[in-house]
Amino acid sequence: MPKLAIVATITTAPGKRDEYMKHLRAHGERCRATEPGTLGFEILVPHDQPDSIMLYELYASGEAFDAHWNGPSIQQLRKEGEGLFVSLKATRCDLVE
Repeated sequence: MPKLAIVATITTAPGKRDEYMKHLRAHGERCRATEPGTLGFEILVPHDQPDSIMLYELYASGEAFDAHWNGPSIQQLRKEGEGLFVSLKATRCDLVE
């Protein structure tokens, strides 16, 4: 079974990227520490898009991603990020090794 990669772009409310980033960083740390199927969680900040954040996430399987997506850490992020987050666009990819 191939590993699942997610490439995502998050749009934050205008001027709220840094505030949202604090919660997103904590979420990434929790995921790596408590979700065995989460193999990577990288946060990227575009130079020319002040209200955007990009993510590269790597999961052991689709099931591992489902556990992440429905898990307690992302629920906490959704609650903490309320009012800071505008949209999420994500693409699921198979990792070619």
